[in-house]
Amino acid sequence: MKRNSTALNWHVEPWVVLAVAALIAVLFYLIVSALVFRVGFPLDDTWIHLTYARNIAEHGEWAFRLGERSAGSTAPLWTVLLSIGFFIGLAPYVWTYLLGWAVLTLLAVCAENAARKLVASYKSRIPWAGLFFVFAWHLTWSAVSGMETLLHGLIIFTVLSALISCSRRYLTLGLFAGLSVWVRPDGLTLLGPILFVALLSEKSWRLRAEALWKTLLGFGSLFLPYLLFNLALSDNPMPNTFYAKQAEYGEYWASQTIAARVSDYLWPVLASPFLVLIPGALAWLVKNVRARNWGALASLIWFFGYVGIYFTRLPAYQHGRYIIPALPILYLWGVAGFLELTASARTNRRVVFLWQALTIVLTIVFQFVGARQNAYDVFLIESEMTVTAKWVERNLPDDARLAVHDIGVLGFYVPNPLVDMAGILTPQVAPFIRDEARLAEYLDSNSVDYLITFPSFYPQLTAQHESVFEAGLESGPLRFDENMQVYRWR
Repeated sequence: MKRNSTALNWHVEPWVVLAVAALIAVLFYLIVSALVFRVGFPLDDTWIHLTYARNIAEHGEWAFRLGERSAGSTAPLWTVLLSIGFFIGLAPYVWTYLLGWAVLTLLAVCAENAARKLVASYKSRIPWAGLFFVFAWHLTWSAVSGMETLLHGLIIFTVLSALISCSRRYLTLGLFAGLSVWVRPDGLTLLGPILFVALLSEKSWRLRAEALWKTLLGFGSLFLPYLLFNLALSDNPMPNTFYAKQAEYGEYWASQTIAARVSDYLWPVLASPFLVLIPGALAWLVKNVRARNWGALASLIWFFGYVGIYFTRLPAYQHGRYIIPALPILYLWGVAGFLELTASARTNRRVVFLWQALTIVLTIVFQFVGARQNAYDVFLIESEMTVTAKWVERNLPDDARLAVHDIGVLGFYVPNPLVDMAGILTPQVAPFIRDEARLAEYLDSNSVDYLITFPSFYPQLTAQHESVFEAGLESGPLRFDENMQVYRWR
């Protein structure tokens, strides 16, 4: 009896491979975090979203403090998605990690599809392009961060990769651009490349006018409600963080040298496996710009413009998280160029093998580096913010008025009225956010009972008051120069 030769001819869909790989990547980060200290989130800001999400789910209020409407959530769409976890009883951790896994999977699938469209020779059954996106550590870290970063990157990637692939579905592209501002205000920048491509690629003024109309119609149908949403909450067209972050870091950033700024912004790009894909990115961009692929040129201009906006306004702290949404399109250039060059008959086979091996090795190495860094980030939040929040919950009365710089974890765990020193919940402090004398007057006028912060954030304010609690743990993987403290204000 003949053996059926087709029995071994099995095939697994690329999206399944990428979904499983993304799950492995997310679980790896969580396991390393648990082994180093415990599972958690690497950013205090995550807990701001979770507090809003909980209040939406449990009380139907868009508020950080119940009864006080506020525009403190930079990403309303992400906050709503997080609120589902509280409805179904999987928040704050399980649902948030599931969302991160789902977005990472979608981004990898979109990247795989884009690579196959752009590189005709890419026929491999193994979705190498998508796997690179899954295991690029900045993206994996974003998936477990609990933040909107990766969702924003997915929307940006969807728009720019569509333009590169010569899509002319302007209404849909406009809708995506409008949707992006519900994730982060800088989504506004996506209008630029869409309009750029429309003006240069369409062959007549009638077609250009039609493309512009469709783009603006799609964008405006979501952007105008966004403006009204913020105006209803805060009398400003943008969320409070849009103004507060610039005010907080303006003086600090102005004092930095250009060399220091450039170094800060280059580090997220160079400290990643993309480093070995830079030749591929350059080759692919040169080829496509010469071929008048207006989408490729638009994505290049957008990338430098987007990074340039943050370069002039904010430091690239926390692994460059503000520019991480721009990295996927950078990775697409690199992966596409890599695939084309390694498939070319003119490329030396030994060079191809070494390049492929180096890419795989660096991707794996940076996964370990990223997982360890995530664990350390979690340890910082848990050993400083969470420890402080739980001490406040146990030791201070619920009606004690607290002035706080990092409101996320504290706001989630304790019900106390808050004065936000960073200006997210209390935008009134933004004009004098670094003026400690005026801040002291403001705290006095608002009957603050306790100040909670790191001493170096406000050296004058903290030097004048008694510390009643200092965070920190006796044992742990890290030692910090200072700990968060609770000061008696009055």
